[in-house]
Amino acid sequence: MSQDANTESKNRGRPPSAAARKRALEAAHAILMAEGFGRLTIEAVAARSGVGKPTIYRNWANAQELAMAALLVNPLPQAEAEGATAEAALGAQMRGMVTAFASTRGRQITMALAAADPESEFTKAFRNQVILSSRNAGRIILEQALARGEIIPPVDLEVLLDMIYGPVFFRLLVGHRPVSPEFGDAVVKTALRAVSPREA
Repeated sequence: MSQDANTESKNRGRPPSAAARKRALEAAHAILMAEGFGRLTIEAVAARSGVGKPTIYRNWANAQELAMAALLVNPLPQAEAEGATAEAALGAQMRGMVTAFASTRGRQITMALAAADPESEFTKAFRNQVILSSRNAGRIILEQALARGEIIPPVDLEVLLDMIYGPVFFRLLVGHRPVSPEFGDAVVKTALRAVSPREA
């Protein structure tokens, strides 16, 4: 067996690198912002990023999932995420989310979501790449805060996560009130009072 064949065999099935994922997300974000949701395809992202389509598909099931992930390409700045308090880390994540959906493309996606079939690929992509992804990041932040003794154990962690993210998605989809950084900060502060040692 040749050296090239050996290399190919070793690489087959290997998880995609963080660098490749980052390039794909950045390319998708650029296409989304410049051309809109409808023009973002796996082929266009592969051509712009230099990342192969098989690698992209190992990260995202379809173009809709990639677009949703790209909209929130950097919701939590690394400098604020590492070693930050729960309030600071959740606040940074929330500000990134609010800023993304306040953009022209974010508003277009929100309007499309309001009219979409709940079982459509578009809606599923929003659920997977925005709602569940945001909750998973928040869960990690809260678990780290709990380990540091910064917060007390919640009665139910899933309910606490709903208290943090539910109001944002409710306002996005219902549209009865604006979503702003100040609103995001207020949601985080209010939810964390439920697990504050001082309140206990």
